[in-house]
Amino acid sequence: MKAGRPPWVWVLACAGVLGTTACSERTRLPEGADVGSKPRLAEPVTGLIPTVHIAPASPWPAGLLPLPAAGLRLTAFARGLAHPRWLLVLPNGDVLVAETNAPAREKAGGGVKGWVMKLVMARAGAGVPSANRITLLRDADGDGVAEMRSVLLEGLNSPFGMAVVGDRLYVAHTDAIWEYAYAEGQTRIDRAGRKLAELPGGPRNHHWTKGLVADAGGGKLYASVGSNSNVAEHGMAEEAGRAAIWEIDRASGAKRLFATGLRNPVGLAWMRSITGADRLWAVVNERDEIGSDLVPDYLTSVQDGAFYGWPYSWYGPHVDDRVSPQQPALVARAVVPDYALGAHVAALGLATGTNPALAKALLAGSRAPVAAAAAAASSEGVYIGLHGSWNRRPHAGYKVVYVPFSQGMPSGLPVDVLTGFLSPEGQAWGRPVGVAMDRHGALLVADDVGNSIWRVATPP
Repeated sequence: MKAGRPPWVWVLACAGVLGTTACSERTRLPEGADVGSKPRLAEPVTGLIPTVHIAPASPWPAGLLPLPAAGLRLTAFARGLAHPRWLLVLPNGDVLVAETNAPAREKAGGGVKGWVMKLVMARAGAGVPSANRITLLRDADGDGVAEMRSVLLEGLNSPFGMAVVGDRLYVAHTDAIWEYAYAEGQTRIDRAGRKLAELPGGPRNHHWTKGLVADAGGGKLYASVGSNSNVAEHGMAEEAGRAAIWEIDRASGAKRLFATGLRNPVGLAWMRSITGADRLWAVVNERDEIGSDLVPDYLTSVQDGAFYGWPYSWYGPHVDDRVSPQQPALVARAVVPDYALGAHVAALGLATGTNPALAKALLAGSRAPVAAAAAAASSEGVYIGLHGSWNRRPHAGYKVVYVPFSQGMPSGLPVDVLTGFLSPEGQAWGRPVGVAMDRHGALLVADDVGNSIWRVATPP
C-alpha cells in the first residue's frame, strides 16, 4: 500500500515549524459549516505542501486563567502536575489523573517527516517526558480544590484510560490493559498488577493513547486504539488491530474487535438511547494533509461490527485517493459519523453530562437559538475536550464544548464551556485534554500544557 506525500515535501514544511508559513492554504468554509449532524464537506486540497500552522504552547502566564462560560465559576482543582492528560472520578469522589506522555518509540520520528513532526509536537507542548504515574487527588472539604495528593501507581508504561469495576482498577497502558486490586479510599497501590489483555503497541506506536471504559454491568471493557499512521503510509501490516475499538471480557481477558475504521478514537462514554439501552459513543480524530477543511473530527455512536472508513474513505463514502490499493467493498459499508466537531480540532476528552443544572446554565447562556430550543427539550449531552489543531488555518479547537442531546442523539450546535486557551496572537496557553464530572456535578478539565486540572461549576 502506498499513501501520503513524498518525505522530501516535509523539508519545505519545516518553514512552518520554525515560525513562517508552510503554505498559504486556509479554510474556505464559513465558520461552523463543518460542525453538526449535517456538516458541509469541502473538496480535498491536494497540493504538495501540507498546511503546518502551530500555536506555540506554554503554561499560563501569571494572572491569566481559562475563561468559563457566562454565569459559571472556574477554580483550579489542582496545579503543578506533570502533563496531566486523563481523568477518572472514583465512586467516593477521589479523582485519578494520568500524568503521562508518549513512550520511547524506535520507529517514531524516522526520516525527514518524522523529524519535522517531532518539532511540531515540541512546539505544541507535547515534547516532555512521561511521568508514567497515576496520581490520586482528594477534595475532602468540598471547596473545589484538592488539598490532598498521593501517587497511587507509578512506573507505568504511558498510562491513559482508567476504569473501576468493584474492587478492581483497570489502567490502559500504551500496550496492554492492567488490572490492580483496589479498595475504596486507598491512596497508594503497592501490590503488583496483572496484565489482562495486550493492546497494539510496537516500535512505531504512532497514536499511543489508549482510552478505556467499562459497560454498565462491568463484565466488558472497551479500549480505543488509534492508527499507526495518517493514511496507512507504512502499509496495512502495521495497522493490525489498530484504528479500532476493542471489547475485552473482564473475567478472561479475551478480546474481539468491536468496531474498525476509526482513525484515532480516544474518549469513550455511554449514553442512553431513545429505546432505553446504553449506547457507546466515541470522539475520533480524522486524517490530515488534505486541507484546512478536511476531515472533520467527529462524535459518533459506535455500532458493533461497524466499519467507519479509515484509511480508504472519510465521512462515509468519500474515497481517499492517496490510499492504494482501495477496498470498494469496505467503502460501500462505511458508516457516516453522527456528528461533526470541525476539521482538525483534535477531539480527545469525552464525558457524559450528569448535572442538569450545569447543562441548563450553559444552554440558557448560549446565543444559539438551536441551543435554547434544546435546553427546553432536554438536559442530556456530552462534554468534549478539543486539544487544538496544527494542520489548519486558522486555528481550531483549543477549548471545551458541550454538545446537547435530544432523544438520544446530538441536537443543535456545540456550546463553549471553557475557552481562552488560544491568545489573539495565536499563542496556546495550556491545552485541554480529558474531561470528567465530579461527584458534585462540576466539570473537571485536564490541561496537559498548563499542568493543571480546572473545575467549572455553577455558582454556589
